[in-house]
Amino acid sequence: MNRILIFISSAAVLISSCRKDKTFDASGVFEAEETIISSEASGKILSLQLDEGMKLKAGNVIGFVDSTQLYLKKLQLEAQLKAVLGRRPDINTQLAAFKEQLATLETEKIRVQNLVNAKAATTKQLDDINAQIEVLKKQIDAQSSSLHLSSESVTNESRPVELQIRQLEDQLAKCRIINPVNGSVLTQYVREQEVVFPGKPLYKIADLSNITLRTFISADQLPNIKLNQKVKVFTDDGKGGYHEDSGIVTWIADQAEFTPKTVQTKDERANMVYAVKIQVKNDGTYKIGMYGAINLK
Repeated sequence: MNRILIFISSAAVLISSCRKDKTFDASGVFEAEETIISSEASGKILSLQLDEGMKLKAGNVIGFVDSTQLYLKKLQLEAQLKAVLGRRPDINTQLAAFKEQLATLETEKIRVQNLVNAKAATTKQLDDINAQIEVLKKQIDAQSSSLHLSSESVTNESRPVELQIRQLEDQLAKCRIINPVNGSVLTQYVREQEVVFPGKPLYKIADLSNITLRTFISADQLPNIKLNQKVKVFTDDGKGGYHEDSGIVTWIADQAEFTPKTVQTKDERANMVYAVKIQVKNDGTYKIGMYGAINLK
């Protein structure tokens, strides 16, 4: 933790070197939440619209990785799926002839029933038709069951192929390099025509529209600061004075840090500090690593 004491002392000396009559409650450096964007695909980068300092919005497509082999594999699987599904039986078509025969027998049954009622036909003729109807219904049920089993078998066979196609579609989508967050490009790690693989860093980005001053306060100052409190922020204006701005306290550490941590004397306990983050709106004035100071009142 020696670096915290050196860090505070160096920042205070630098920020006050221009004017000896200005005192501050705390000092620190500006930082931003940096995000490293990595590749999700393997292959050669065929296009990359990216430069350091470029401002990007979430959702911007800034390039793509060669996806030729993945696309050809998808076409192959789609053809395979089509062949598998082509074996699926058309249940309604194959049962249509049986159902037509059944309808004919049902009509004939009504005609014979009328003849029996008029004593123009025997009950045996009606019984024969009823027997034919029952046999035909059983045939329809058996055929329907067989066709459904066959259809289900084809469906089960096609599902693994469909899943492979979805996997390829996901991999194809990841071949597009899509920026996930708003911000400015801090560092670019790759160029066009370079070969990348999943997990390889492409660039580093940070939202600099709101920048954070990370500083440290002593235990004695802790009662004078709270979350969402407005504070004055100062930076060297390069002309022997200070540029003044305002910031809001967004975070206060809930645990103190000792400087140094291994020293346990009473005097060194006074060096107990708490980390504090102050958010400042940035119009381009503030840069990452730049020194700043605050006054609580």
